[in-house]
Amino acid sequence: MSEKKLGEHIITVDNVSKTFTGGIQAVKNFSTKIRRSEVLVIMGPSGSGKSTLLRCLNGLEEPDSGTIIIDGIPLDDDKRHRLEIRKEVGMVFQQFNLFPHLTALENVNLAQIRVRKKSKKEATEMSMDMLTKVGIAEKAHCYPAQLSGGQQQRVAIARALAMMPKVMLFDEPTSALDPEMINEVLDVMKNLAREGMTMVVVTHEMGFAREVSDWVIFMDDGQIVETGTVEHFFKNPREERTKLFLSQIL
Repeated sequence: MSEKKLGEHIITVDNVSKTFTGGIQAVKNFSTKIRRSEVLVIMGPSGSGKSTLLRCLNGLEEPDSGTIIIDGIPLDDDKRHRLEIRKEVGMVFQQFNLFPHLTALENVNLAQIRVRKKSKKEATEMSMDMLTKVGIAEKAHCYPAQLSGGQQQRVAIARALAMMPKVMLFDEPTSALDPEMINEVLDVMKNLAREGMTMVVVTHEMGFAREVSDWVIFMDDGQIVETGTVEHFFKNPREERTKLFLSQIL
């Protein structure tokens, strides 16, 4: 990846743990720091805690312990802090979560009008800009059922971007797509990375990780097993668990 200027730390995660009912500890003492404009890729086997970690970062899950600070705002019990972080952090899920009774344009408009309190005219201008950015402006008046999976996921990305987030979280955004639709979503994500968007991406797309990420974290059993640059991770991993994982997916 070409050299880019990274800013100060925008996300600080310190000793975060999360246990679910039944005693399943999904995340164990996870700590990391992410700089502005950085792209972090998190990899690991199913059930390793990757998705739970992302959900903790935007307040969808409540950590049992530890601290999360995003752009100087602590993710704590203060509802104002949580609302502010939800505005600043966009998230794209495996499933597209579009409202089936709304067009692509209406799906992108909705949160802008309800959360950002924009007028319909202001929201529509932003929505069309974002739909253009992800390459599907011509589908603005189509309903989700009229769109391919890749197109629906690009609407979901446009919806998140329209809120003007400072950070984007992606939870295996291509895992529900047919193989021929994966690249159209990855291309949008690559462009965002080149433009300097701070991104935390859970993915098994090795080509994307090699091309775009600044560094990689490998998780297993809720913990960080190994972390390093792309060069280190793919060419010279230290941990046997990492080597085994890579041997199975490369």
